[in-house]
Amino acid sequence: MSRARVARRIAAGAAYGGGSIGLIGVAAVGILLAEAQLAKRTVGTGTAPLPPAVDGLYGRAFGTEDPLRLALLGDSTAAGQGVRRAGQTPGALLASGLAAVAERPVVLKNVALSGARSDDLERQVSLLLAQPLGPPDVCVIMIGANDVTHRTPATESVRLLAAAVRRLRTAGAEVVVGTCPDLGTIEPVYQPLRWLARRASRQLAAAQTIVVVEQGGRTVSLGDLLGPEFAANPREMFGVDLFHPSAEGYATAAMAVLPTLCAALGVWPEPDRLEPGRREDILPVAKAAAEAAKQAGTEVTGARAPWALLKHRRRRRLTEAAEAAEAQGAEAEGAAPGDVREARREPAVEPLPHDSPHA
Repeated sequence: MSRARVARRIAAGAAYGGGSIGLIGVAAVGILLAEAQLAKRTVGTGTAPLPPAVDGLYGRAFGTEDPLRLALLGDSTAAGQGVRRAGQTPGALLASGLAAVAERPVVLKNVALSGARSDDLERQVSLLLAQPLGPPDVCVIMIGANDVTHRTPATESVRLLAAAVRRLRTAGAEVVVGTCPDLGTIEPVYQPLRWLARRASRQLAAAQTIVVVEQGGRTVSLGDLLGPEFAANPREMFGVDLFHPSAEGYATAAMAVLPTLCAALGVWPEPDRLEPGRREDILPVAKAAAEAAKQAGTEVTGARAPWALLKHRRRRRLTEAAEAAEAQGAEAEGAAPGDVREARREPAVEPLPHDSPHA
């Protein structure tokens, strides 16, 4: 069965209360569990530091009035576990990047919890919506890895995600979801567990895309936390526990999510028109979801139902000029301004080449 059909079945099961459609066949469970025990002996042998505090105001160079409000929800990846400085977390990177592109200050609130699965999203959304200032302007959700490792039924996982996105959208927030990362990239995981983990991750990512788009959100496929950099340099892109990303890994992921985050608020300088030369297209939602799951960094946005827009937005390299601009003004609670990297839209920020697989 094609990935698109599997993803559609999972999404339909979530929507209509179907049975617990699993991510892998029953015959594979015994192999998976045996290999998992071996992997556990090597994954997580290091100690990942707890996520640093990142809440606060970013982009003070643009003043303090009328800030955009950004929230992060999800698991340890959204929380930034594995790095020691606030400026290395995805929340700080995205907040400072959004401030630079929008030329407005950004208030960041991170309610993500290390170890969280999709069933924790209800609590996280409630925390955000209970804030005195009301819902955020935009929310970024990163969730799914723990659902796979704990064998949460895919239908349950995507149903919970859909409910969270629906609540946020009803409250007036834009939503961007970084879909389930490819757990097959974890270095100590061997075959056949690596293949099974990759298959389960991509199936869940595709199903997540379908339900998020149907609720009016956007998705960015995190895949192997973005591309060949992880396959080629796993010891650099993963943290000390060989499971959570390193500072370089988080920066790579943030560069991929930032364009979609800005586009959701209408501040990204590129239009949403199709660029066929960049393999962009309007496809049925399930097919777009399957295609996005295969290529990390791909955005899927709803078009006229049942169609979706498949985008490969140009990412921007992080430059010294951008870091210097942030150092002049962005100060978050517990974060050193010089630690925060960001992407800007001035000519000093060089777009990636059109033929780059990560552009």
